[in-house]
Amino acid sequence: MKMRPGGPMIGPWPNISFGWRPSAVESLDRCRLPPKGSFEFVWLGIEVIQNLKPSSTMLTGAMILPVLMTLTFPSSSCEDEEPKLNAGLFNCVCEGMSCGGVDQCVGQQCFASLSINDGHPVYQKGCFQVYEQSKLTCKTPPSADQTVECCHGNLCNMNITAQLPPKDKSQQGTALSYSVRTLAIVVIAPVIVLIVVSMVTVLILRKFHQNQMQRLNAREVEYGAIDGLIASNVGDSTLADLLDHSCTSGSGSGLPFLIQRTVARQITLVECVGKGRFGEVWRGQWQGENVAVKIFSSRDEKSWFRETEIYNSVLLRNENILGFIASDMTSRNSSTQLWLITHYHEAGSLYDYLQHTTLDAVGCLRVSLSIASGLTHLHTEIIGTQGKVAIAHRDLKSKNILVKENGQCCIADLGLAVMHSQCTNHLDVGNNSRVGTKRYMAPEVLDETIQVNLFDSYRRVDIWAFGLVLWEVARRTVSNGIVEDYKPPFYDLVPNDPGFDDMKKVICVDQQRPNIPNRWFSDPTLTSLAKVMKECWYHNPSARLTALRIRKTLTKIDNSFDKLKMDC
Repeated sequence: MKMRPGGPMIGPWPNISFGWRPSAVESLDRCRLPPKGSFEFVWLGIEVIQNLKPSSTMLTGAMILPVLMTLTFPSSSCEDEEPKLNAGLFNCVCEGMSCGGVDQCVGQQCFASLSINDGHPVYQKGCFQVYEQSKLTCKTPPSADQTVECCHGNLCNMNITAQLPPKDKSQQGTALSYSVRTLAIVVIAPVIVLIVVSMVTVLILRKFHQNQMQRLNAREVEYGAIDGLIASNVGDSTLADLLDHSCTSGSGSGLPFLIQRTVARQITLVECVGKGRFGEVWRGQWQGENVAVKIFSSRDEKSWFRETEIYNSVLLRNENILGFIASDMTSRNSSTQLWLITHYHEAGSLYDYLQHTTLDAVGCLRVSLSIASGLTHLHTEIIGTQGKVAIAHRDLKSKNILVKENGQCCIADLGLAVMHSQCTNHLDVGNNSRVGTKRYMAPEVLDETIQVNLFDSYRRVDIWAFGLVLWEVARRTVSNGIVEDYKPPFYDLVPNDPGFDDMKKVICVDQQRPNIPNRWFSDPTLTSLAKVMKECWYHNPSARLTALRIRKTLTKIDNSFDKLKMDC
């Protein structure tokens, strides 16, 4: 396309002119139109269109209308524009393809521009004829591929060379380097900190483990237990021997940790003898002796941990507390199992025993007195080097009491137990969220009035449950040839699996208690036991008997019965 000198510029600013003087019609004195009628303005508009240039005949009717509107309604800024148009014209240097061989042009403002065309810089210089054009172009901020610099004065653009702003590229590189550096710091710093913390933790754990092993080795070497255990053949070393020669003092405290793990790995499971919500109970064998292996389910891990903690930290040597041997976390059948190894009692739980066995007065007193003795041992704190803290069971029931070969009983399952020391006045409740058996819950537990920060409150809860167990035993005691079938407490008042609200209504609202059969009052032993039960079932916890008082009362009843037999 051919351009006349000073014609429109080819490039990013198509309306920039290079020295093109407007014709008389183009200037038109637009802002000083004569005060003629609208009709004359229309003809004047047509005259303007005809005088533009020959190629303007291509204008359509649609293009004529805006021109006429402009002529009829002049711009409100015309009065301000007139002085700016005539304020002064300057000679400007004209360089570039659009200058048509002319080196100067005349306009209201001079400029120098630089644009990037197909990757090559294109430098141009010229002038602006229209004020709005210069104002718009000169105030346009530079971009990455074009820029323009404007000035006022004759030949003011002669020494001006437009420059593209370099800061975009540098800022991009700076931002890129900054983002990479920041990303590296954000990623690497936590990794380094984690590695350092992990190394410190591993070193501390290794040091702790070494100290523990040294302490255990020193203790085991002193007592010669490890060598005797590893080298022994079947029958050479019994559990009783190990317990007697261990550094602990009794069946309740079990064996030292290292021996516990060794014993657990030498046990062979023989048969499953019971299942419950906690897991399973197996009869196992170690060195030819029967042991009970209680395998906890994964959801009852806290009970296993709590029972292990109590057995290993408290000296529980007592014939009426289930003898603890070992505890271990082992892997069987590609799964982790939590083992608690105790003495094995073939008769099973008191619950199972009473289902198919009846008792006479002697057997009833033997069972009752042994349970009371075990509960007294738990509740009593023994101060001294061979002492123990006071313990409340919190889940006493016939299923958690085992029957021994001699007819006595021992208390098991300390997974919910609470410990208390008078010396430090510290109450250790543990963190097990499991609650006791609802059927055996005391009124203060059901109506949530129990004082959870008072250790005596937990002991009194055990006394309530003991009274219910005593009722179960008495029902299976024969007197005058009569005996009732085994039934759990409140069997006639609540469903087989009672809910919390069921028990609360029966015990707290209706204040019901287990029924005492009339035949008991014809037997002196059962009459005395019925009196003890009632004193265990007081709604007011502080009015209930203590375990020690119950044991003394039962001992007195037992002695009276022996004296009566001797007199007969």
